Amino acid sequence: MSRDSLKQRATALLEHAGIHIDGHAATDMRVHDDRLYARVFAHGSLGLGEGYMEGWWDADDLPGLFTLLLSSHIDRELKTLDTLLAHLKARFVNLQRGDNAFEIGRTHYDLGNDLFQAMLGKRLVYSCGYWANADNVDDAQVAKLDLICRKLRLLPGQRVLDIGCGWGEALKYAAEKYGIEGVGVTVSQEQAEYARTLCAGLPIEIRLQDYRDIDDTFDAILSIGMFEHVGALNYRTYFETARRCLTDDGLFVLHSIGSNSAPSRPDPWIEKYIFPNSMIPSGQQVAEAIQDLFVMEDWHNFGADYDRTLLAWRANFDAAWPQLSARYDDAFRRMWQFYLSVSSAVFRSRRDQLWQLTLSPHGVPGGYRVPR
Repeated sequence: MSRDSLKQRATALLEHAGIHIDGHAATDMRVHDDRLYARVFAHGSLGLGEGYMEGWWDADDLPGLFTLLLSSHIDRELKTLDTLLAHLKARFVNLQRGDNAFEIGRTHYDLGNDLFQAMLGKRLVYSCGYWANADNVDDAQVAKLDLICRKLRLLPGQRVLDIGCGWGEALKYAAEKYGIEGVGVTVSQEQAEYARTLCAGLPIEIRLQDYRDIDDTFDAILSIGMFEHVGALNYRTYFETARRCLTDDGLFVLHSIGSNSAPSRPDPWIEKYIFPNSMIPSGQQVAEAIQDLFVMEDWHNFGADYDRTLLAWRANFDAAWPQLSARYDDAFRRMWQFYLSVSSAVFRSRRDQLWQLTLSPHGVPGGYRVPR
């Protein structure tokens, strides 16, 4: 097809979503290079994201533009070979075993603590905040950590495991506020080193370790924003590991992004530039993976809160860019803005959810009263 024909096709698709090329609305797309149309029709989200990184197009309100795109489902018109290959690789190749389990740490979480400190706020908590009674991201993150501790019914002296402990903030909070001792595991060297410093003086051990290698016993388990890196071929193993490590009367809180539809296909742009080897679980996959291992005591969805969290991170990132630009180039800035903006739109359009599952091995005697 000619460049003009491709532009006409793109114009028609975007107008279906209420987006205009070179229009005046904040959610309209300003195209600076007409090669963008062929690139997007050939490579879908990968072409759209790379085009943005290279300055081929812009929009004043990226989250709003992506919300319109996702809400209208026109992304389904752009299923490409890149999308199919990402789906087939995720479905049939175990991308999260062996040394591959540590790739997400090297590629994403080891980018630099300066980046995440600037973006995330007072606490290095890289997951959805709980905004029920909060009006800023720092308070929302504390509220989320406390919600998890209350769901786990933590008591002084209990031994707690954090699967995918990140920079150690959750265990630090639980130790200081609830008097627990704990073990955290991460596949990121940068995170492990930071967490050990953060938790110095507290009864907390931080390990650079694959979750499958844990063989201790704990009174409670939490896992925040890590299950997205486990992979469907490993879900059963993940829950078997958690069950093996949890006492019979313990509780397990899993905090994870989830899909309310069929198992989602990995997005080629996200897979290449942000989260390699990652997958968003479906409800069906989770339910099947815990069968005969755990009783589902509670399934809490506050996915809409992720939009506010991501917008706060984007504002922090933009404010810190003058300092960050000494280490990261402009292509990285545009990549990161694209990532945060499209992620915000995914939750604003309710395409993805944020789940907290509370699980017990045999069911809480007398029933489980749900904290909110």
